Amino acid sequence: MEKVIALCKRRGFVYPSSDIYGGLANTWDFGHYGTLLKNNIRDRWWKHFVLDRDDMVGIDASIFLNPKVWQASGHVTSFNDALVDCKNCRYRIRADHLIEDNLKNMKVEGLPVEKLTEIIKKNNLKCPKCGSSDLTEVRKFNLLFETHIGAVEKLKSQVYLRGEIAQGIFVNFKNIIDTMRVRIPFGIAQQGKAFRNEITMGQFTHRTLEFDLMEFEYFIVPEKWQEIFSYWQEDMWSFALSLGLDRHKLHFREHEEYERSHYSQKTVDIEYHYPFGWKEMFGLAYRTDFDLANHSRHSGVDLSYTDPQTRKKYIPHVIEPTFGLSRLTGIIIFDAYREETVSDKTRIYLKLDPKLAPVKVAVFPLQKDEKLKKIASEIYHCLKKEMTAEFDDAGNIGKMYRRQDEIGTPFCVTIDYETLDEKTVTVRERDSMKQIRVSVDKLDSYLKSHL
Repeated sequence: MEKVIALCKRRGFVYPSSDIYGGLANTWDFGHYGTLLKNNIRDRWWKHFVLDRDDMVGIDASIFLNPKVWQASGHVTSFNDALVDCKNCRYRIRADHLIEDNLKNMKVEGLPVEKLTEIIKKNNLKCPKCGSSDLTEVRKFNLLFETHIGAVEKLKSQVYLRGEIAQGIFVNFKNIIDTMRVRIPFGIAQQGKAFRNEITMGQFTHRTLEFDLMEFEYFIVPEKWQEIFSYWQEDMWSFALSLGLDRHKLHFREHEEYERSHYSQKTVDIEYHYPFGWKEMFGLAYRTDFDLANHSRHSGVDLSYTDPQTRKKYIPHVIEPTFGLSRLTGIIIFDAYREETVSDKTRIYLKLDPKLAPVKVAVFPLQKDEKLKKIASEIYHCLKKEMTAEFDDAGNIGKMYRRQDEIGTPFCVTIDYETLDEKTVTVRERDSMKQIRVSVDKLDSYLKSHL
């Protein structure tokens, strides 16, 4: 894990946030290549789940919602983590993380705080920071960030940064019904920032205070929820594999009743095997009619749906597939990380799916020769019109290859003296390091066919 984090900082994927001031726990900044990778994943998701379908529409709801939304959704009272503090050093940690990190193969998230306290005391678990066993009782801690709006101090009102992006979808349900030509079953999708005041222990981008989510609410007749749940479970699995993830590091895990969120009747996660164990990657929940029914009751606005054929009127039920974009970006980097020995030296490369790679091709002149540099520059600018490309002439060819390997660039194109005479270039493939000669006029089509 330390190697991956070091690579991310060294090559401009992810930096510790506020690093020059000593950082801020559970916050990370995405650099140039991390942003390109994240955007490629985001766009791939949007195409797969929205643009390629006829039963999905998209929105982009506000981060700030009327606080009554969060009261109606149950988040003000039920959106909690169970925390424990060290009396000696004041370190705070999630109780379930403390237990699961010390007692392997035990899943306790969602257990009552009294039960968590009992497990901690029975096993004499200690503070992971100072080693003290003098810990507080476990207690609940709400995850919503509170802030205030209003230009005049006395007129300020309390609002929340959204802890999930689903509520913006639910409160727009009537708007979508009234303005879009949709019929059940259909989905409303969005991507965007969410915020949770979470306590974590060195899990990189897996669990952070601020993160990007991609999800949709799929509205259905209640009688078909199991059939549609299974459909989306299979489709989410197929999407995960389409990203190039190792299927042996993925599995399904269904939540126990005590683990499920307050709105869920069934939840299944696709988990990924990190260096620190199996953790949630994607989540699939059956939210019943919990959200629409509550918002209809609290707002006084009818959020029911009338079937255009049968004229039957009902509150739709919902299947919710959720994908953490920040988390998934970190997972894809973890999964792509490779080390191998080449000529007694360690070669590090990211075996990224070419469609996700932040840079598709890098162009180098073999030597610092103005004639080579001129042709290399011309080829680079032609390729750049069609795909994300880089030009590099800093250092020897070996160093330039290694840099692109660590970025995960699938192909490198080298301009040499044969290029001047024969109008061909060397194309080097990242994973195998094999090299072939390709004519300049066919280079663009060759790369596109392999990307």
